[in-house]
Amino acid sequence: MKNRNSVAALALGALVLLLALAPLGASAASAASGTSGNSISAAPGGSARPPAASASKQEAKRLQQLLSDYYLARSRYEPLGASASGDQRFDDQLGLSIAPHLQAKQYALYRQFAARLQQIKPAQLGQADRINYEILDYELAEALSFEPFPTHLLPIDQEDSVPVQLANYSSGDGPQALSTPKQYWAYLNRLRQLTPWIDQAIANMREGIQTGIVPPKALVVAALPQHQQIVSSTAEASVFYSPIKRLEAGATAGFSAAEWRRLGAAYRREIDTHLNPALARLAQFLQTEYLPASRSSAGLGALPNGEKWYRAAVASATGSLLDPAQIHAIGLTEVARIQQQFELLGPKLGYSGPAADLPQWVAVQDRFRPFNSADEVNDWFRRLDRQLDGKLSALFSLMPKAGLEVRPEPELTRATASDHYTSPSADGQRPGVFWSVVNDPRRYDSTQMSSLFLHEGRPGHHFQIALQQELNLPDFRKFGGNNAFMEGWALYAETLGQEMGLYEDTVQYFGHLNSELLRAARLVVDTGLHAQGWTREQAIQYLQATLGYDLDEATSAIERYMASPGQALGYKIGAMKIAALRQRASKALGAKFSLPAFHAAVIGEGCLPLPVLEAKVERWIEAQK
Repeated sequence: MKNRNSVAALALGALVLLLALAPLGASAASAASGTSGNSISAAPGGSARPPAASASKQEAKRLQQLLSDYYLARSRYEPLGASASGDQRFDDQLGLSIAPHLQAKQYALYRQFAARLQQIKPAQLGQADRINYEILDYELAEALSFEPFPTHLLPIDQEDSVPVQLANYSSGDGPQALSTPKQYWAYLNRLRQLTPWIDQAIANMREGIQTGIVPPKALVVAALPQHQQIVSSTAEASVFYSPIKRLEAGATAGFSAAEWRRLGAAYRREIDTHLNPALARLAQFLQTEYLPASRSSAGLGALPNGEKWYRAAVASATGSLLDPAQIHAIGLTEVARIQQQFELLGPKLGYSGPAADLPQWVAVQDRFRPFNSADEVNDWFRRLDRQLDGKLSALFSLMPKAGLEVRPEPELTRATASDHYTSPSADGQRPGVFWSVVNDPRRYDSTQMSSLFLHEGRPGHHFQIALQQELNLPDFRKFGGNNAFMEGWALYAETLGQEMGLYEDTVQYFGHLNSELLRAARLVVDTGLHAQGWTREQAIQYLQATLGYDLDEATSAIERYMASPGQALGYKIGAMKIAALRQRASKALGAKFSLPAFHAAVIGEGCLPLPVLEAKVERWIEAQK
């Protein structure tokens, strides 16, 4: 076990200092959107404000009402997001956020909320409400920064499609629970709203064809089989009828015979009359109109106004003012730094070639692919989870009460999905879930499994997200978050395997370094694709050469980054900021530094924009002194 107060295991080179000094925030977006400008996010160096003057109950009440109005407006606009975050109150709503007139109304609402926020005096708020104020200011600026861009014209890709998402929800194992009559009717109500969503999506995509806002051809090719698969000839053969089959099999108690007959008739009527024809229209449109009209270029920068669009995506994903060129350079430097560590590690694995080629060598060694079934893979993760029970208490004084389960990714999305986490339900009925993606167990890379579970499970996403839901926070924070903090924390959590002794296994330590190398390489390929004109093939070749990925792995990864510009940047940028704050705190506090206390300071108030987090940690350091 390494010394918990040591930051040697977290060392990220001189770039930690670079990022620690880099300006963070959305100050430019705040100015553009008319938000207050008093935000911590706009403060040079993320310095904390002086303590608030006497708190005003009236100002606090105005803020609480604004926070409530904002969350309700956001959830009604994107109810699937609320469900995915564990809030079941909107499970009967689908929303039509891709409709241009509703999108315009939502942006108008955000401007109204920003104007209301300006009328509140932050100096008259208590400390907790000042943080609420800062986060809302930041979120409104971020949301409004996307108003100039026609996001609604790209409603479908292989990573994000409402019909496929609802098809996966039909199992009842995901964010939408299906165990009571009310929940069955709620899901049916969403299915009733899916046909209008599909027709709006087709209209949007036709407009996109006319205006040159279309996705890369490879993404349509990857998405098309998903949409063809969910078309069925009869209701009974439809994936959306799965909940009724569970009832007929007696899998769910609490339903009278009359109730499930009514539900069955209603599901069959909706699927046969409306949904199946709409799904068939969509699949036909994707194949005959959208695929021929899709583009040969790979990046967002190739679209009209694409350069500015990508810069907005970068700012949103990283919580920083770093531009794509700076991020690309950081990525190249980090790749080179990690590859240098392979020079020492390679001989311990039996490798004697060039350090940079170690991942390619590992990729063809059969001993690192020992599994014969997906169950064997998932049982390995479950054993690691039990092993962590005896290690996490040394690093954390604050942990969630909610449980964590390992489940296999549904078959429908397994070919294009990445391992991921979904949060517990707010009512405590559903645990957090680590969704394990195993397509071919005989090709499954065992080297990265410890690092992967620390990221997606404990103490990564599960600790941060489940704990956030258990805190006494406003709903917009309890069921919200931002990419750089959430993914940055999860990537930082991977480094804690060193201090828990998990990486004394040389194979797992290589996997950890290769996992970190992936996040560094993402900085290179994401900015390469979207800002520097890289082709899809060029980016795939870079991942293959850098990480030892086979063609399928590299292709799936690159197409994910093509579909979600900027999202993959938040991991490394966020982790570097958290590591820099830990280093700063350890240096400032010396013997008084406590790692469990630092972790509590970072995740103890839920997800924070990085500028707000930085200011909070600075205050925490001063308090510890």
